[in-house]
Amino acid sequence: MKRRTFIRKNGQVALLAPLVPAALPSLFTAENHSDEKPEWLRKMIANNDASLERVQQRYVSDPDSPHYGEVLDGYGMPSPHAATSFLKTGICALISPESAYHADSGLVKKLGHAAEFLHGLQHEDGTIDLLSTNFHSTPDTGFIVKWLAPVWRLLENSSVPEKSSITIPLKQFLLQAGEALKVGGIHTPNHRWVVCSALAELSKIEQNPAYLERAERWLSEGIDLDADGQYEEKSSYIYSSLSNRVLISTARGFDKPELYSYVRQNLDMNFYYLHPNGEIVTEASGRQDNSIIGTLENYYYPYRYMALKDGNGQYAAACKLIEATAFEKTTGFLYYFLEDKNLWKELPEPKPLPDSYARVFRHSNLARIRRGDYDASILMGSPVFFTFHKSSLALQGIRFASSFFGKGQFVSENLKEENGTYILSSYLRGPYYQPFPKDRISGDGDWSKMPRSERPQSEVQELNSRVTIREAEQGFSLEISIEGTERVPVALELIFRPGGTFVGTVPHEELEDTYYLKEGMGKYSHAGSAIHFGPGRHQHRWVQLRGALPRQDAPTVFLTGFTPFHQTLQIT
Repeated sequence: MKRRTFIRKNGQVALLAPLVPAALPSLFTAENHSDEKPEWLRKMIANNDASLERVQQRYVSDPDSPHYGEVLDGYGMPSPHAATSFLKTGICALISPESAYHADSGLVKKLGHAAEFLHGLQHEDGTIDLLSTNFHSTPDTGFIVKWLAPVWRLLENSSVPEKSSITIPLKQFLLQAGEALKVGGIHTPNHRWVVCSALAELSKIEQNPAYLERAERWLSEGIDLDADGQYEEKSSYIYSSLSNRVLISTARGFDKPELYSYVRQNLDMNFYYLHPNGEIVTEASGRQDNSIIGTLENYYYPYRYMALKDGNGQYAAACKLIEATAFEKTTGFLYYFLEDKNLWKELPEPKPLPDSYARVFRHSNLARIRRGDYDASILMGSPVFFTFHKSSLALQGIRFASSFFGKGQFVSENLKEENGTYILSSYLRGPYYQPFPKDRISGDGDWSKMPRSERPQSEVQELNSRVTIREAEQGFSLEISIEGTERVPVALELIFRPGGTFVGTVPHEELEDTYYLKEGMGKYSHAGSAIHFGPGRHQHRWVQLRGALPRQDAPTVFLTGFTPFHQTLQIT
């Protein structure tokens, strides 16, 4: 049976039945609210208009095209996520009197086609595909539902003419998706809470006991928050902020106030993940945001919601920081603020955020130290074991490797903190292997039947690496010691964020954006700020050692030597 036939035969009556959105009790003090939006929200609407200009370019408006009415992704493929982006952005504009697209009849027509197109991409089981990786995907359906259910409610409650051309097919899509969300599986920890949130959003459109039952089944597994205040995936830019948003939605939709405590713990932890320029530490992430440059825009809704709910001045300060550093990137969350007028209220009086501290986050294998306008991260289990930010400058990472049997990239096996001293270390062995025991040789010469693990070892080489980090005047001192087998080549690299200028370094003979620090101190400066580093060391020209990670595409300074290698670096 074709998808459209199945949906029409099995769901049309229920899908098209008139609905009254379930009442959503206010979590703040009940007040009469003016329809006049605050300045920050009007700016967000204007930013949304600019986004719509870009997004609707992917809508196929040519009636002669075989893709007429479809929305294409960046690769030219008809995509449910491209359609969702157009619908979410377009509906927010349609219902906002401040928008240049308010009640625009041409946009209504396009969005109606997009809603039909999205509905047509839906499988009979209610799921959609994430073309880059997941097919018949319940969690990706959940993401789309949590975006589109709120904008459906906004449009349904608006006075936009001809809105039914959008609301009817979109409602069909949403309720059919609910059938998948009631039974479908997930992949990752955060997917559970995305599904719960989507079910909660659907429950505001149509009361269905099965939505709550399914959400409670996922919630019974317990929220994956560790003692540090971080979620399982350690994804500080993408998925931790997502978990906060969807847990708030679940708490509100299903009256689960106990979920707010998890959100608070993560929001509190983030204060100690902030760089002086408003960016967030990402090097400890276990997901695709590891080591990216991330700001706090994804946390704007959780911080604003909880600041107003709790009267929390530090959360208000976080909102102000986001508004100052990343407000342009909050536009995708406009629907939260259009639907809930409580969020238009003035924030509590901001209270200062921590800017002088030293903390170890054991569950994330991370230590964080900040002193005013500079900070550092110390990482266990990562090739990048130290980062340093100073004002707008960033030493994005320090790494080192030796050519020890092709496995000499330093990755610390532990992180110890003793009275303000941080110690990272690793131990490597490089054995040779003796003949296989005679009584176990198969006789057919098959190497795989004579594994190294079962051969006697000899001439075992060893390498002990240790990094000792201490605070110093306006920065840090790093003592690097590599001992054991002698005459092993070593390359130590300091990787800087592009944009600055070096003094005291020598360009590499062949490689672009690659430098030696042969002696003395080096300086990397930009916009009136400078990071000083050194002293230098230069005993050979080999910077891409066998077994080392590839050189990063960023300005990189190398110190080179041989074991035994002892070097104390000053970073200020």
